[in-house]
Amino acid sequence: MATPSYQLFCLGNPLLDMQVRDGESLLEKYDLKANDAILAEAKHTPIYDEVKANPEVTYIAGGAAQNAARGAAYVLPAGSVVYAGCVGDDDLAEQLKIANKREGLDEVYQVKAGEKTGACAVVITGHHRSLVTDLRAAEKFDQAHISSETVAPLIEGAKFFYVEGYFLTHGISSALELSSKAANAGKTFVLNLSAPFIPQFFGNQLQQLLPHTDVVIGNEAEAEAWGSANGLSDPKDLVSVAKAIAALPKTNASRPRTVVITQGAQSTLVIVADKPDDAKLYAVNPLKDDEIVDTNGAGDAFAGGFVGALVAGKTLDEAVEAGHKMGAICVQQVGPQFKWPKVQIL
Repeated sequence: MATPSYQLFCLGNPLLDMQVRDGESLLEKYDLKANDAILAEAKHTPIYDEVKANPEVTYIAGGAAQNAARGAAYVLPAGSVVYAGCVGDDDLAEQLKIANKREGLDEVYQVKAGEKTGACAVVITGHHRSLVTDLRAAEKFDQAHISSETVAPLIEGAKFFYVEGYFLTHGISSALELSSKAANAGKTFVLNLSAPFIPQFFGNQLQQLLPHTDVVIGNEAEAEAWGSANGLSDPKDLVSVAKAIAALPKTNASRPRTVVITQGAQSTLVIVADKPDDAKLYAVNPLKDDEIVDTNGAGDAFAGGFVGALVAGKTLDEAVEAGHKMGAICVQQVGPQFKWPKVQIL
Protein backbone atom coordinates (compact mmCIF):
# COMPACT_ATOMS: atom_id res chain seq x y z
CA MET A 1 0.00 0.00 0.00
CA ALA A 2 1.32 3.43 -0.96
CA THR A 3 2.20 5.84 1.88
CA PRO A 4 -0.26 8.76 2.07
CA SER A 5 1.25 12.09 1.03
CA TYR A 6 0.33 14.86 3.49
CA GLN A 7 1.32 18.49 3.06
CA LEU A 8 1.03 19.42 6.76
CA PHE A 9 2.21 17.37 9.76
CA CYS A 10 1.00 18.54 13.20
CA LEU A 11 2.26 17.46 16.62
CA GLY A 12 0.65 18.14 19.98
CA ASN A 13 -1.26 16.99 23.03
CA PRO A 14 -4.59 15.37 22.05
CA LEU A 15 -7.30 16.14 24.59
CA LEU A 16 -11.02 15.71 24.99
CA ASP A 17 -12.55 19.04 25.99
CA MET A 18 -15.23 18.89 28.71
CA GLN A 19 -17.02 22.20 28.49
CA VAL A 20 -19.56 23.91 30.77
CA ARG A 21 -21.10 27.37 30.62
CA ASP A 22 -21.92 29.85 33.40
CA GLY A 23 -18.98 28.57 35.41
CA GLU A 24 -18.42 31.48 37.79
CA SER A 25 -18.72 29.22 40.83
CA LEU A 26 -16.07 26.87 39.42
CA LEU A 27 -13.68 29.77 38.88
CA GLU A 28 -14.03 30.77 42.51
CA LYS A 29 -13.91 27.23 43.88
CA TYR A 30 -10.76 26.24 41.99
CA ASP A 31 -9.04 29.65 42.04
CA LEU A 32 -9.13 30.06 38.25
CA LYS A 33 -8.88 33.14 36.06
CA ALA A 34 -11.69 33.87 33.62
CA ASN A 35 -9.46 33.90 30.53
CA ASP A 36 -6.48 31.64 31.13
CA ALA A 37 -4.91 28.26 30.34
CA ILE A 38 -3.14 26.18 32.99
CA LEU A 39 -1.97 22.67 33.72
CA ALA A 40 -3.95 21.00 36.46
CA GLU A 41 -2.49 20.81 39.94
CA ALA A 42 -3.60 18.42 42.68
CA LYS A 43 -6.18 20.95 43.88
CA HIS A 44 -7.85 20.88 40.46
CA THR A 45 -8.29 17.10 40.27
CA PRO A 46 -11.97 17.07 41.37
CA ILE A 47 -13.00 19.56 38.68
CA TYR A 48 -13.22 16.86 36.00
CA ASP A 49 -15.79 14.78 37.86
CA GLU A 50 -17.67 17.95 38.76
CA VAL A 51 -17.79 19.07 35.13
CA LYS A 52 -18.82 15.58 33.94
CA ALA A 53 -21.67 15.63 36.45
CA ASN A 54 -23.05 18.83 34.93
CA PRO A 55 -26.13 17.85 32.86
CA GLU A 56 -25.20 20.47 30.25
CA VAL A 57 -21.57 19.39 29.75
CA THR A 58 -20.41 19.34 26.12
CA TYR A 59 -17.64 17.02 24.88
CA ILE A 60 -15.50 18.27 22.00
CA ALA A 61 -12.29 17.01 20.39
CA GLY A 62 -9.57 19.33 21.63
CA GLY A 63 -5.89 19.95 22.14
CA ALA A 64 -4.42 23.12 20.65
CA ALA A 65 -2.52 21.58 17.73
CA GLN A 66 -5.33 19.13 17.02
CA ASN A 67 -7.77 22.07 16.85
CA ALA A 68 -5.43 23.90 14.46
CA ALA A 69 -4.95 20.73 12.41
CA ARG A 70 -8.72 20.34 12.05
CA GLY A 71 -8.89 24.00 11.00
CA ALA A 72 -6.22 23.49 8.35
CA ALA A 73 -7.99 20.35 7.15
CA TYR A 74 -11.18 22.42 6.85
CA VAL A 75 -9.64 24.81 4.32
CA LEU A 76 -7.46 22.31 2.40
CA PRO A 77 -8.32 19.38 0.11
CA ALA A 78 -8.96 16.01 1.74
CA GLY A 79 -5.83 14.09 2.69
CA SER A 80 -3.69 17.20 3.22
CA VAL A 81 -3.22 17.16 7.02
CA VAL A 82 -2.12 14.51 9.53
CA TYR A 83 -1.78 14.83 13.31
CA ALA A 84 0.33 12.95 15.87
CA GLY A 85 0.10 12.79 19.64
CA CYS A 86 -0.28 10.25 22.43
CA VAL A 87 -3.61 8.88 23.70
CA GLY A 88 -4.80 6.09 25.97
CA ASP A 89 -6.67 2.99 24.89
CA ASP A 90 -10.03 4.28 26.09
CA ASP A 91 -13.35 5.64 24.90
CA LEU A 92 -12.04 9.23 24.96
CA ALA A 93 -9.50 8.34 22.27
CA GLU A 94 -12.24 6.74 20.20
CA GLN A 95 -14.30 9.92 20.45
CA LEU A 96 -11.31 11.90 19.19
CA LYS A 97 -10.90 9.58 16.21
CA ILE A 98 -14.57 9.90 15.32
CA ALA A 99 -14.39 13.70 15.49
CA ASN A 100 -11.26 13.78 13.35
CA LYS A 101 -12.78 11.52 10.71
CA ARG A 102 -15.89 13.69 10.57
CA GLU A 103 -13.76 16.79 9.96
CA GLY A 104 -11.31 15.33 7.44
CA LEU A 105 -8.25 15.06 9.69
CA ASP A 106 -6.13 11.91 9.65
CA GLU A 107 -4.26 10.95 12.80
CA VAL A 108 -1.34 8.69 13.66
CA TYR A 109 -1.76 8.49 17.43
CA GLN A 110 0.68 6.71 19.65
CA VAL A 111 -1.59 4.59 21.86
CA LYS A 112 -0.46 3.84 25.42
CA ALA A 113 -2.11 0.72 26.81
CA GLY A 114 -3.67 1.21 30.22
CA GLU A 115 -3.42 5.01 30.10
CA LYS A 116 -6.19 7.59 30.06
CA THR A 117 -6.51 10.06 27.21
CA GLY A 118 -5.86 13.66 28.21
CA ALA A 119 -8.75 15.91 29.19
CA CYS A 120 -9.35 19.65 29.45
CA ALA A 121 -11.99 21.22 31.68
CA VAL A 122 -13.27 24.28 29.82
CA VAL A 123 -15.08 26.73 32.08
CA ILE A 124 -17.04 29.35 30.13
CA THR A 125 -18.06 32.66 31.72
CA GLY A 126 -19.57 35.17 29.33
CA HIS A 127 -17.17 35.43 26.39
CA HIS A 128 -14.21 34.13 28.40
CA ARG A 129 -12.87 30.60 28.76
CA SER A 130 -10.65 29.12 31.45
CA LEU A 131 -8.80 25.94 30.47
CA VAL A 132 -7.58 23.40 33.04
CA THR A 133 -5.64 20.59 31.38
CA ASP A 134 -4.73 17.15 32.70
CA LEU A 135 -2.33 15.76 30.09
CA ARG A 136 -2.49 12.11 31.19
CA ALA A 137 -1.32 10.01 28.21
CA ALA A 138 -0.44 13.09 26.15
CA GLU A 139 2.69 13.74 28.22
CA LYS A 140 3.92 10.18 27.64
CA PHE A 141 4.63 10.70 23.93
CA ASP A 142 7.77 8.81 22.89
CA GLN A 143 10.25 10.39 20.51
CA ALA A 144 10.59 6.98 18.87
CA HIS A 145 7.05 7.37 17.49
CA ILE A 146 8.14 9.98 14.95
CA SER A 147 10.79 7.55 13.67
CA SER A 148 8.38 4.62 13.46
CA GLU A 149 7.58 2.85 10.18
CA THR A 150 4.16 4.46 10.15
CA VAL A 151 5.10 8.05 10.97
CA ALA A 152 8.59 8.60 9.53
CA PRO A 153 7.45 8.48 5.87
CA LEU A 154 4.72 11.02 6.61
CA ILE A 155 7.28 13.43 8.06
CA GLU A 156 9.56 12.85 5.09
CA GLY A 157 6.76 13.68 2.67
CA ALA A 158 5.31 16.74 4.45
CA LYS A 159 6.28 20.29 3.47
CA PHE A 160 4.91 22.11 6.54
CA PHE A 161 5.06 21.29 10.26
CA TYR A 162 3.07 22.72 13.16
CA VAL A 163 3.73 22.26 16.90
CA GLU A 164 1.88 23.74 19.86
CA GLY A 165 3.73 25.32 22.77
CA TYR A 166 1.90 23.05 25.22
CA PHE A 167 3.81 20.09 23.78
CA LEU A 168 7.01 21.49 25.30
CA THR A 169 5.73 20.97 28.85
CA HIS A 170 6.83 17.33 28.83
CA GLY A 171 10.08 17.58 26.92
CA ILE A 172 11.82 19.12 23.95
CA SER A 173 13.42 16.18 22.12
CA SER A 174 10.55 15.24 19.78
CA ALA A 175 9.79 18.83 18.76
CA LEU A 176 13.51 19.55 18.40
CA GLU A 177 14.00 16.55 16.10
CA LEU A 178 11.01 17.56 13.97
CA SER A 179 12.02 21.23 13.76
CA SER A 180 15.66 20.52 12.95
CA LYS A 181 14.65 18.05 10.22
CA ALA A 182 12.37 20.71 8.74
CA ALA A 183 15.08 23.38 8.86
CA ASN A 184 17.71 21.13 7.32
CA ALA A 185 15.36 20.17 4.50
CA GLY A 186 14.28 23.75 3.82
CA LYS A 187 10.72 23.03 4.91
CA THR A 188 8.46 25.35 6.94
CA PHE A 189 8.18 24.87 10.71
CA VAL A 190 5.45 26.73 12.61
CA LEU A 191 5.33 27.14 16.41
CA ASN A 192 2.37 28.44 18.39
CA LEU A 193 3.25 29.86 21.83
CA SER A 194 -0.17 28.60 23.03
CA ALA A 195 -0.33 30.15 26.53
CA PRO A 196 1.47 32.79 28.63
CA PHE A 197 2.93 30.17 30.97
CA ILE A 198 4.93 28.64 28.11
CA PRO A 199 7.33 31.60 27.65
CA GLN A 200 7.18 32.23 31.42
CA PHE A 201 8.22 28.76 32.57
CA PHE A 202 9.47 26.91 29.49
CA GLY A 203 11.76 29.56 28.09
CA ASN A 204 14.70 27.18 27.84
CA GLN A 205 12.71 24.86 25.59
CA LEU A 206 11.60 27.78 23.42
CA GLN A 207 15.18 28.99 23.19
CA GLN A 208 16.20 25.62 21.74
CA LEU A 209 13.29 25.42 19.31
CA LEU A 210 13.07 28.97 17.97
CA PRO A 211 16.25 28.82 15.83
CA HIS A 212 14.54 26.16 13.68
CA THR A 213 11.22 28.02 13.55
CA ASP A 214 10.01 29.87 10.45
CA VAL A 215 6.67 31.13 11.76
CA VAL A 216 5.79 32.04 15.36
CA ILE A 217 2.14 32.56 16.28
CA GLY A 218 0.85 33.92 19.59
CA ASN A 219 -1.72 36.23 21.10
CA GLU A 220 -1.06 39.49 22.91
CA ALA A 221 -0.86 37.89 26.38
CA GLU A 222 1.64 35.28 25.16
CA ALA A 223 3.72 37.93 23.41
CA GLU A 224 3.79 40.07 26.55
CA ALA A 225 4.82 37.04 28.61
CA TRP A 226 7.68 36.34 26.18
CA GLY A 227 8.76 39.98 26.35
CA SER A 228 8.76 39.96 30.17
CA ALA A 229 10.61 36.64 30.35
CA ASN A 230 13.27 37.93 27.96
CA GLY A 231 13.86 41.28 29.65
CA LEU A 232 12.29 43.65 27.13
CA SER A 233 11.91 47.14 28.57
CA ASP A 234 8.25 47.40 27.50
CA PRO A 235 6.79 43.92 27.01
CA LYS A 236 3.37 45.44 26.28
CA ASP A 237 4.82 46.99 23.11
CA LEU A 238 3.80 44.18 20.76
CA VAL A 239 5.75 45.58 17.82
CA SER A 240 8.97 45.51 19.86
CA VAL A 241 8.24 41.98 21.05
CA ALA A 242 7.50 40.77 17.52
CA LYS A 243 10.69 42.41 16.21
CA ALA A 244 12.74 40.75 18.96
CA ILE A 245 11.35 37.30 18.19
CA ALA A 246 11.79 37.82 14.45
CA ALA A 247 15.43 38.85 14.92
CA LEU A 248 16.47 35.75 16.91
CA PRO A 249 19.12 33.51 15.31
CA LYS A 250 17.77 31.17 12.65
CA THR A 251 19.16 27.85 11.37
CA ASN A 252 17.68 28.12 7.88
CA ALA A 253 18.73 31.61 6.83
CA SER A 254 17.17 31.27 3.37
CA ARG A 255 13.73 32.11 4.75
CA PRO A 256 13.07 35.09 7.08
CA ARG A 257 11.12 34.38 10.26
CA THR A 258 7.52 35.60 10.36
CA VAL A 259 5.90 36.58 13.68
CA VAL A 260 2.10 36.76 13.97
CA ILE A 261 0.43 38.23 17.06
CA THR A 262 -3.35 38.09 17.31
CA GLN A 263 -5.40 40.37 19.54
CA GLY A 264 -8.83 38.79 19.56
CA ALA A 265 -11.37 41.08 17.94
CA GLN A 266 -8.67 43.75 17.57
CA SER A 267 -6.08 43.85 14.80
CA THR A 268 -3.53 41.13 14.00
CA LEU A 269 0.14 42.16 13.89
CA VAL A 270 2.60 40.60 11.42
CA ILE A 271 6.34 41.28 11.22
CA VAL A 272 8.77 39.55 8.87
CA ALA A 273 12.43 39.48 9.91
CA ASP A 274 13.84 40.88 6.67
CA LYS A 275 11.56 43.94 6.93
CA PRO A 276 11.39 44.58 10.69
CA ASP A 277 10.26 48.19 10.31
CA ASP A 278 7.37 47.22 8.04
CA ALA A 279 4.96 46.10 10.76
CA LYS A 280 1.56 45.29 9.27
CA LEU A 281 -1.69 45.54 11.19
CA TYR A 282 -4.68 43.65 9.80
CA ALA A 283 -8.09 44.81 10.98
CA VAL A 284 -10.57 42.22 12.22
CA ASN A 285 -14.19 42.53 11.19
CA PRO A 286 -15.78 42.30 14.64
CA LEU A 287 -18.92 40.27 15.17
CA LYS A 288 -21.92 41.60 17.03
CA ASP A 289 -21.99 40.62 20.67
CA ASP A 290 -25.03 38.40 20.20
CA GLU A 291 -23.29 36.52 17.36
CA ILE A 292 -20.53 35.28 19.67
CA VAL A 293 -21.34 31.91 21.22
CA ASP A 294 -18.01 30.73 22.61
CA THR A 295 -14.42 31.98 22.22
CA ASN A 296 -12.83 28.63 23.15
CA GLY A 297 -10.51 27.54 20.34
CA ALA A 298 -10.67 30.81 18.38
CA GLY A 299 -6.89 31.24 18.40
CA ASP A 300 -6.39 27.67 17.22
CA ALA A 301 -8.96 28.24 14.48
CA PHE A 302 -7.03 31.31 13.34
CA ALA A 303 -3.80 29.30 13.31
CA GLY A 304 -5.46 26.50 11.31
CA GLY A 305 -6.79 28.89 8.70
CA PHE A 306 -3.53 30.84 8.54
CA VAL A 307 -1.27 27.79 8.18
CA GLY A 308 -3.71 26.07 5.83
CA ALA A 309 -3.55 29.09 3.55
CA LEU A 310 0.27 29.04 3.60
CA VAL A 311 0.20 25.34 2.70
CA ALA A 312 -2.10 26.23 -0.21
CA GLY A 313 0.47 28.73 -1.48
CA LYS A 314 -1.41 31.88 -0.48
CA THR A 315 0.24 35.18 0.42
CA LEU A 316 0.68 36.40 3.99
CA ASP A 317 -2.19 38.85 3.48
CA GLU A 318 -4.45 36.04 2.28
CA ALA A 319 -3.31 33.76 5.11
CA VAL A 320 -4.23 36.34 7.78
CA GLU A 321 -7.61 36.84 6.14
CA ALA A 322 -8.19 33.08 6.15
CA GLY A 323 -7.25 32.99 9.83
CA HIS A 324 -9.70 35.76 10.62
CA LYS A 325 -12.49 33.96 8.76
CA MET A 326 -11.83 30.71 10.62
CA GLY A 327 -11.72 32.50 13.97
CA ALA A 328 -15.06 34.16 13.24
CA ILE A 329 -16.62 30.81 12.29
CA CYS A 330 -15.27 29.19 15.46
CA VAL A 331 -16.61 31.76 17.94
CA GLN A 332 -20.10 31.30 16.51
CA GLN A 333 -20.03 27.59 17.47
CA VAL A 334 -19.84 25.78 20.81
CA GLY A 335 -16.19 24.99 21.44
CA PRO A 336 -13.43 24.64 18.84
CA GLN A 337 -15.73 23.59 16.00
CA PHE A 338 -16.49 24.80 12.49
CA LYS A 339 -19.53 25.34 10.32
CA TRP A 340 -20.97 22.52 8.23
CA PRO A 341 -21.52 22.29 5.33
CA LYS A 342 -18.15 23.89 4.70
CA VAL A 343 -17.77 27.60 4.10
CA GLN A 344 -15.38 28.57 1.31
CA ILE A 345 -12.31 30.13 2.99
CA LEU A 346 -9.56 30.21 0.37
